[in-house]
Amino acid sequence: MKKKLTILLSLLLLAAVVIAQEDDKPGLSISGSVDTYYKYDFSGYVSDDGTSNIFTSFADNQNSISIGMLNVALSQTVGKASFVGEFSFGPRSFKSIPTFQIDSDDDINVNIQNLYITYAFTEKISMTAGYMGTFVGYEVISPVPNFNYSTSYLFSFGPFQNAGLKLDWTILDNLSVMVGLFNDWNVYQDFNGVSDFGAQVYWAPVEGWDLYVNFLTGSPSGTIIDLTSSYQITDKFFLGLNAANYSASDSDAGYFGFAFYPQYAFSDLFSLGWRPEYFKIKSGESTVSDENVFANTITGNFQMGPMRFLAEWRLDSGSSDFFVDGDANPASSASQILFAAIYAF
Repeated sequence: MKKKLTILLSLLLLAAVVIAQEDDKPGLSISGSVDTYYKYDFSGYVSDDGTSNIFTSFADNQNSISIGMLNVALSQTVGKASFVGEFSFGPRSFKSIPTFQIDSDDDINVNIQNLYITYAFTEKISMTAGYMGTFVGYEVISPVPNFNYSTSYLFSFGPFQNAGLKLDWTILDNLSVMVGLFNDWNVYQDFNGVSDFGAQVYWAPVEGWDLYVNFLTGSPSGTIIDLTSSYQITDKFFLGLNAANYSASDSDAGYFGFAFYPQYAFSDLFSLGWRPEYFKIKSGESTVSDENVFANTITGNFQMGPMRFLAEWRLDSGSSDFFVDGDANPASSASQILFAAIYAF
């Protein structure tokens, strides 16, 4: 009797396993990154909060071995529905993403980069709702897709995230459009109501060349028109471009700029890139109104399995003295070196 019961339980367990495998959902995909860096500004200047010249996003600690962030992304697709949830901890995230405080009595914070759901009505048309990394611009918050570790002025002044509802339509294999309604820039909740309209047109003129024209407008966010392009010209040579024009909704303030991203892969292990950028503040914006800066960044990338090591030199030159020297006196330029390590999983 005991033997029969054991056999019966074994068969039931086997059947349960088979049924579970047949009904089991696709696996949950987990990815992310960890990064750390050291930066030295040649002026030697250190502000009260430990930062120095070149006020673009991230990598601003002076003469310190510092952390970027821990970034974790979860995603899954079941049938026509899918979701992405991406959260992070660390200075690189809380300097760009609204912080959701877990407990008001402590300092534990989590920063949500992406939290959205997508439903594919057909192979060509899908709808997405939630909080998404912005479709505007060339560079992103996570250091993994970026060739350079320090960021451009165009990235630092533009939107980081857009919460909203968007419709994507793939018209042809090399042509697609997106339209959507969004909150103001970089907020989980828009207390002014959904007021921004966004659109994107994607076109691939030839194989290896991708073009995006992005448009986002609303009040009080303002209006930005943005162009990004990436072209893998040869197996070794890559060229990227970002150009944008932003106008505030209630004044003459805004900015205009463009950046190029030529990169050459000497081998599978090492590649070298240059990012020249021109950035102009329109009249009426901040204390450097109607001024411009020309920034040059040279970055070497060493790929070692899942880890990437970066060595970077940067020189920013302004049309007026809006940098500072080691004695905190105005200066027309600033220069720095940076070393960073990124581990992607």
